[in-house]
Amino acid sequence: MKIDKEQLSDYNKQFQVDSSEYYSFLANKLSGENVDVEGVVAKLTDFQVAIPSWALGAGGTRFGRFSYTGEPANLSQKLEDIGVLHALTGSAGAVSLHIPWDIPQDPQAIKELAKSLDIKFDAMNSNTFQDQPDARKTYKHGSLSAIKEDARAYAVEHNKEVIKIGRELGSKSLTVWLADGANFPGQSNFQTALTQTEKSLKEIYKDLPQDWRMFIEYKPYEPNFYSTVIQDWGTSFTLANACGDRAFTLVDLGHHLPNTNIEQIVATLMLKGKLGGFHFNDSKYGDDDLTVGSIKPYALFLIFNELVYGMKNNPQNPDLAWMIDASHNTKDPLEDLLQSLDAILIAYAQALLVDRKALSEAQQQNDVTRCQEILQEAYRSDVRPLVQQARFKAGAAINPLQAYRELKIRENLVKERGEKTRATGL
Repeated sequence: MKIDKEQLSDYNKQFQVDSSEYYSFLANKLSGENVDVEGVVAKLTDFQVAIPSWALGAGGTRFGRFSYTGEPANLSQKLEDIGVLHALTGSAGAVSLHIPWDIPQDPQAIKELAKSLDIKFDAMNSNTFQDQPDARKTYKHGSLSAIKEDARAYAVEHNKEVIKIGRELGSKSLTVWLADGANFPGQSNFQTALTQTEKSLKEIYKDLPQDWRMFIEYKPYEPNFYSTVIQDWGTSFTLANACGDRAFTLVDLGHHLPNTNIEQIVATLMLKGKLGGFHFNDSKYGDDDLTVGSIKPYALFLIFNELVYGMKNNPQNPDLAWMIDASHNTKDPLEDLLQSLDAILIAYAQALLVDRKALSEAQQQNDVTRCQEILQEAYRSDVRPLVQQARFKAGAAINPLQAYRELKIRENLVKERGEKTRATGL
């Protein structure tokens, strides 16, 4: 399944007049407020979010998984699905592979397919949270933190293999997330587990190519519920510092306890030059992996507010890696990803409209009310015309979700693949 530019051009004609009028109206208004509208649109056009290889099929819970028709049965088909998302939005130009769920059997062929779809290879993701059928060692009692030295060595070896695969594909980063932890008090020694994890991460870091970065993810609970070894950003930050200059903290929006001030975490990490990337999703209770912006859109905006400030004022922090990390148990996975991409760009656009000068002045004057009003004025702005203009400039669909349905993409995928294909991974 591949969408060509002519299809999208024909589709866009029905919306072009209205979209252009809405954009002109908003652009005139914002220009009068000293907003660099063309600069905002350019940033939106350039913004790219990686799609994880495990997100193209139906997700699930620990209770079960309901497959979706027309799922991609192999890595090539997954790339083709990402190609559809990128063609429709202009902002999904990267894939993040999960190993061993998606080991390329022919790396060169996969690279050529990705190039033909204008897709780059983003961070590689290792998996030491489940035993594979051919596993020589078990991760039942931990991986990088395990008491048994051979289990730790096995986990380190796996991460090094993931780096090797990534080098063949042109990736430049490795993401490490650990399920290691304990379900009961006394099950493990906290200090020993952390010490072993640091030693293991340093071993992996030694094998990291000089032009690569390592992202260390954190999570307060699940699948272990009494403790996890890397439970919060502070532990990740400490481990990243211990590894070296090319190790960073990765923030997954769902990996926090309820009501955690994620935007403050973002600001602190960027100030210290240690924020490596983001996994976008949304949640009501915990790591729900819901559609981005479906539950807490204002929280997403506040996070982007700090990101925009940091990207301008913290040159010590590297360019960030962006990825969607969601699970689609009841929705069409591609529709869910389209909604998430839309929510991300809208929050980014809103944050770009914040009057930084006015906000700084209000903060200096301790004008709390004015500070709130400045943020909410940007948040309440309907920035969809800006996002649509960015997509139009990129040759993408003005309304991606509607285009997806009008072009009957899922129906065509079912015709090509059948109703019973099942995606690897989640």
